[in-house]
Amino acid sequence: MTNDLLNLLQEKTQLQAKVIENIINLLNEGCTIPFIARYRKDLTNNASDESLRAFEEVYSYSQKLLARKEEIISILKEKNFLNDKVLSQLSEATTLQAVEDIYTPFKDKKSSRTSKAIENGLEPLANIIQSLKYTKEEVSQKAKQFLNKEVTSTEDAITGAKDIIAQRYADDFKSKEIIRKLISNWGTIEIKEGKEFQKDGLYSSFIEKEEKIKYIKSHRTLAILRAVNEKQLSIKVNIDEKHILDNIKKYKIPSWANTSKEIVFDAYKDGLKRLLLPSLKREALTTLKEKASSEAIELFGKNLKELLQTAPLVNQVILGVDPGYKTGCKLAVIDEDGLYLDSNVIYPTKPKEDFVSSSKVVCALIEKYNITAIAIGNGTASRETADFIANLIKEKNLDVNYAIVSEIGASVYSASKIAQKEYPNLDVTIRGAISIAARLRDPMAALVKIDPKSLGIGQYQHDVNQKELALKLENTTIDLVNKVGVDLNSASYKLLSFVSGITEKLAQNIVEHREKIGKFTSKEELLGVKGIGAKAYEQAVGFLRIKDGKSILDNTAIHPEDYEVTKNLQKNYNIEDIKEAQIQTIANELGSSLLKLEDIIEELKKPGFDIRENFNQVRFASDVTSIEDLKEGFVLSGIVRNITDFGAFVDVGLKNDALLHISQISNKRISHPSEVLSINQNLEKVKVLSVDLEKQRVSLSLKN
Repeated sequence: MTNDLLNLLQEKTQLQAKVIENIINLLNEGCTIPFIARYRKDLTNNASDESLRAFEEVYSYSQKLLARKEEIISILKEKNFLNDKVLSQLSEATTLQAVEDIYTPFKDKKSSRTSKAIENGLEPLANIIQSLKYTKEEVSQKAKQFLNKEVTSTEDAITGAKDIIAQRYADDFKSKEIIRKLISNWGTIEIKEGKEFQKDGLYSSFIEKEEKIKYIKSHRTLAILRAVNEKQLSIKVNIDEKHILDNIKKYKIPSWANTSKEIVFDAYKDGLKRLLLPSLKREALTTLKEKASSEAIELFGKNLKELLQTAPLVNQVILGVDPGYKTGCKLAVIDEDGLYLDSNVIYPTKPKEDFVSSSKVVCALIEKYNITAIAIGNGTASRETADFIANLIKEKNLDVNYAIVSEIGASVYSASKIAQKEYPNLDVTIRGAISIAARLRDPMAALVKIDPKSLGIGQYQHDVNQKELALKLENTTIDLVNKVGVDLNSASYKLLSFVSGITEKLAQNIVEHREKIGKFTSKEELLGVKGIGAKAYEQAVGFLRIKDGKSILDNTAIHPEDYEVTKNLQKNYNIEDIKEAQIQTIANELGSSLLKLEDIIEELKKPGFDIRENFNQVRFASDVTSIEDLKEGFVLSGIVRNITDFGAFVDVGLKNDALLHISQISNKRISHPSEVLSINQNLEKVKVLSVDLEKQRVSLSLKN
């Protein structure tokens, strides 16, 4: 690693040089972020996976920045344009944008007017005018020296020279940065009707408004830009040009300048209006979109993390119910390990409303498999199905709990290659019911099989940078899966593929090996799986769990490289009696580090511990069956399904989720809904604010 890169990383991350070197060495050795965060804390100063991800981004950007600087220096050197001033400017630049601004004046590509003036030999005249030493009359006299076949008058010569000066002003990186900041801080976006604007459409509230760029919320930016693409809205960036021109007069043209300053000012004005402002206005819109995209992606990642860390329902046999009307409610039973047991179809909803037969089928399944929990999808006919199940539990006095589960994405999973591979002989509809049951048993294990973009937890997801979104969602999933840990004997190949060091191919090999041997009894057996070498084993093994293995250590996050230390600790100390003040002394005695020993002790106290919270059952108001039954002021219970910048969408048992606007979330002012709410959070008392039967929309409030 070069000194330039190290200095840049120190400046951007505030990390110590040694820590930076350690992280980069670990990454170069093929270590994953989850592995580094968990098992190399001593080398990273206990950096979290989030901060390591951030470092990885900065590291990648810094490498690109330095590479681009070297490329530009090489080009300028070749063209004899490189001097100490430019070299100093490039050295001080900390962004790719700044580097490109510095390089712009040296690019061959100019406006056609500038290129023509240069070809006509007018650069020396431009230098004369820009020196500001001459009167207008003297400039006219000197312009006569530059007349030729292409330039036939002094007016043409001066005009051509002004084009060159205009280009120089537009290319000046300091002027560019000043105006860029002015647009960012003081610029506005004017919104008007587009060619295909619909008066009563989705964007009718946007028109005839002028909004400050600095304060436009990301969701609003994405909505406006989508409307522009649909030609429903048109937008224009505005900035106070008079203020800029006044500043040019004040700061760009010295007071001692001669009367040719009028020519120079005209050239600067032209450079501003014709060249610089149009490009910077386009850039401002691009930057605005990138910022909005980045914020939306961050929110999507946060929502996904909260969804995936929803608490599992352990050691229970679950009945999954995919509600429906004409086609009936599809049922599927899975056992404690998520294995499929049985399926059926019942018709307790309209048009059949066959309660008797439906009750018999459900009761028979409960009795046969000792079912203790029921998961009901929240889609079409969910409310009626939930009422049927609730009444059945009450009438038969069944020792069963039920929960309403989001079924969004279940149909995507049902028809996927993963589902076909897992359940090749089952109907698509039954796979959907299995997915609903699996979401209650272990949301993370079930949801990693579905493209996160199909889970309904983002905003304007099709309008953001798709590559960055995919990377964010993948990294979020990887980090959480490894933080939670994966059961080696029950995990699907898809879940295993998110484990540190395990590719999708290796995950499939693990499942095939497991089918051959029955089950793994020790982590060491992983080395017998085709394709798993020492490195893959090192990276993966700590994140895998074996519940009933040969050693209790195999059901913990303790890495096999630390088994010897762990066994010596168990041999010489009673884990429960160790005091915090003793740990450093014990670590020294065992040849371990403080951070590592703290983790080992924590794991030994709670083998098999799952960081996710306990299961929380959702209960809906029993008197609500449809939107028509709702009235303003009703108090309901619900569950948060999605969080956006402008509010949250809450499942209260209706076909469509109700909107809890940010202004109705708290009595105190909040800047974002995520300050108060999280995905899958239960809301015991949420008040109906308004009901729009025509648009089938319900607004809620949490305010007292």
